Amino acid sequence: MTALPEAGEVGRSVQLVVFDFDGVFTDNTVWTDDAGNEWVRSWRGDGLGLEKLREAGIPAWVLSTEKHPVVGRRCQKLGIPCRQGLTDKQAALEALASELGVLLGDVAYVGNDINDSGCLRVVGVPIVVQDAHPDVLPLARYRTRTAGGFGAVREICEWLCASVAVAARPGPA
Repeated sequence: MTALPEAGEVGRSVQLVVFDFDGVFTDNTVWTDDAGNEWVRSWRGDGLGLEKLREAGIPAWVLSTEKHPVVGRRCQKLGIPCRQGLTDKQAALEALASELGVLLGDVAYVGNDINDSGCLRVVGVPIVVQDAHPDVLPLARYRTRTAGGFGAVREICEWLCASVAVAARPGPA
C-alpha cells in the first residue's frame, strides 16, 4: 500500500467515489451532552474538494452504518447523496454501483475501519485514510497522507480531479 500516487491512470479509471462517513469525513470523535445529543467534527475544506469533484463529473456518495441526523445533514449541506443505517455496506455498495451502471472495478471506496472491509475488497481503487484501523490497512491499495476529519476527503477529491485533468491533456502528435 502506498500514499495516493501522482495523478494518472488509476485515478482516471474512477467513475464513482464512495466514502464512509465517520472516521473519513470526521476525526471519529463524538461529543455527547447529558441529554444524549451528539456532535461530530468535520473538515470544512472537504466541501471545496467535493465541489471540484462534481465539476470534474465524478459522482460521489456516502454509505454509513451510522444512523444519525448529523450524517444526513452534513451530506445534504455538502450536496452529496448518502445512505445510512446500513447493516451490510458491501451489499449497499454493490446495489449502488449497479443502479448507477458503474462496474465495481471503476469505483474508489474510502474507508477507515473494519466495517469497511467488504467494500475495500470488492472495488478497483480501495483507499483508507491515514489513521485507519490496522485491520483494514492490508485491504487498501492507497492510504491518504491526511487523517480522517482533517482533509482526507479533499486530498482524494483533488487527486481524482488532477487525474481527470491529466487524461484531458492532448497527447503527443
